[in-house]
Amino acid sequence: MSPSATLAAVALAVPTLAHAELWGYVDGSGTAHLAPTQVDSRYHLVMGDAAQLRVPGKTDGAGGLLTWLEFAPEVKSLQPLLREAAAAHGVDIELLKAIIAVESGFNAKAVSPRGAVGLMQLTPIAAQHYGGFAANERPAALRDKLLDPRTNILTGARMLSTLTRRFGRIDVALAAWNAGESAVRKAGGEMPAIPETQAHVHLVLELYWALLQARMPGERTGLQMHGAAASDASR
Repeated sequence: MSPSATLAAVALAVPTLAHAELWGYVDGSGTAHLAPTQVDSRYHLVMGDAAQLRVPGKTDGAGGLLTWLEFAPEVKSLQPLLREAAAAHGVDIELLKAIIAVESGFNAKAVSPRGAVGLMQLTPIAAQHYGGFAANERPAALRDKLLDPRTNILTGARMLSTLTRRFGRIDVALAAWNAGESAVRKAGGEMPAIPETQAHVHLVLELYWALLQARMPGERTGLQMHGAAASDASR
């Protein structure tokens, strides 16, 4: 897909959602923690009506979240894997980056209370369904495999590609990623009326849009968002 076609696909094919916020901070090890609400006092507004893109936790504003995503060692080290996954499954690197930033803050060892694992926060059930793993693979063994960055990114890219083809739109694919395919089917193949899911999709899309603009500054065509926004659904 050409750069202008990519931007047009995001700008025109995505239903718009109300402007949400992205909060975050960088811990002592340099890992970014991102959330759609201020989880605690460590979190500062990094994307939203009252904020400019900046490194979470930095007050000088010298860099931005986009700069962090370009130059952070943990992000740069994944570039070969992101390129491999993008080429293998036809998913934009910028979209993979946006999902990983929102899902795990590029923490490859992240495990959610509901058992979602690794960079793209995949559950063993989702990995088994979309990742081509053996049907009799034990969940504990799958969790260990999903902690491997390459396995996690390739599986997540395959899952996203499958969902995008199935539902025909990036936003609905992301909704199915977050809330499950059944929730999307119940909504008639549209965005489910689940505030947590809408907020999650919005955060990914807004960061994806910002990354696309950074890559192709002369091609931006605008993106409006409307609708409900709430806290991110934990898996």
